[in-house]
Amino acid sequence: MGIVLKNILAILPEGEKDVIKESTIYIDGERIVGINEKPEGFSEDKVIDGNNKLAIPGLINCHTHSYMAFMRNVADDLSFMDWLFGTIDPIEQKMSDEDTYWGACLAIIEMMKSGTTCFNDMMMNICQTTKAVKESGMRAVMSRGLVGADENDEGGVRRVNETYQEMEFCKDCDRITFMMGPHAPYTCSDKYFRYVSNEAKKSNIGIHVHLSESVSEIEGVKEKYGCSPIKMAYDNGLFDVKAIAAHCVQIDEADMDILAKNNVSVVSNPASNMKLGNGFAPVPEMVKKGINVCLGTDGAASNNSLNMFHEMSLMALIHKGTHKTPECIGAKEVFRMATINGAKALGLENEIGTIETGKKADIAILDLNNPSLMPKNNLMAGLSYSANGSEVDTVIINGKVTMENRRILTMDEELVYKKVNEIISRMELDKKEY
Repeated sequence: MGIVLKNILAILPEGEKDVIKESTIYIDGERIVGINEKPEGFSEDKVIDGNNKLAIPGLINCHTHSYMAFMRNVADDLSFMDWLFGTIDPIEQKMSDEDTYWGACLAIIEMMKSGTTCFNDMMMNICQTTKAVKESGMRAVMSRGLVGADENDEGGVRRVNETYQEMEFCKDCDRITFMMGPHAPYTCSDKYFRYVSNEAKKSNIGIHVHLSESVSEIEGVKEKYGCSPIKMAYDNGLFDVKAIAAHCVQIDEADMDILAKNNVSVVSNPASNMKLGNGFAPVPEMVKKGINVCLGTDGAASNNSLNMFHEMSLMALIHKGTHKTPECIGAKEVFRMATINGAKALGLENEIGTIETGKKADIAILDLNNPSLMPKNNLMAGLSYSANGSEVDTVIINGKVTMENRRILTMDEELVYKKVNEIISRMELDKKEY
């Protein structure tokens, strides 16, 4: 299908910078086939008027747990370990496959409505989140959450094999790719990390892991292994393949040197890290070290939101406060963290992350006739400092319009809301005070 975004303001890459230019963008099939130059033989099946609109590359949420969307607002104001093992884990143990599916559907609706076109997910209950991704038209990188003791741990081996089952289930959908997902140093042993690393190398896929999120994690790993979680992961092969480390809040310079030397991408999740009282990742210091920093929301159970505009705003603001200088991180840098840096972390930088001829057509279109973006003085700054996600009017993923005029075209929103409310009622999550 040939789609034209006609006379639209667009954020386009110019070297290592982004610029805003009025453009006409041509999409054919899955890809952008021209910008300002109509390709020969191009057929215009659909024209989107770009008047008072802004096209941005779809946002990339580099760390979340989509199935947790129905756990929003059920575990608040708790310490990290009480939150995880006292409230969330017991809920997860009661989840059915169907619960996972509807939770993922709700997450995808929220992300799509706030301009996210790709997410990196650590999930449970196999073939459920991926089913939701397939049906919705969303793009995703999936990791089965892995916990275990070693290569002989029956449950740990089963979970790795479930990763392979997911890969087989999704072999007909090129919007879904995979990583191995060892959960964290406090749920995986050093031997299990080594086992998962070997499996990742054998399968030629990357690794997605939580590292150095909380003080209690640091203390526990140091007591058990005599080193930091970053060093423990490095020593046991997690960085032998392309790796994404979520959080990295409690890290020092030696940790950062390991991350930089091994080209590990770090996903900062500022809202979740603050809400759980885990602190602030040293993002300006990591950037200076040359570490690829990208952005994630974490799951709705800890963030309560899957809105990447909110995350961009926090990223652009909190480090100015912690470092007492407004120059440590700027809005343009934050936008790159939410787009091309995320694509690089996922190994998809040649396909998504910028609006360029030849790349996949993953684009969010914002309506500029909104008070949050008025006046249109500096739209790059506006995306981090004043936009809230409700400005997203239309979403295109893989060349297909999945949302138009804020109406999701690929999913039944009302049915999703009905099913999620049924889950909440059945689990009695609406009757408890947390």
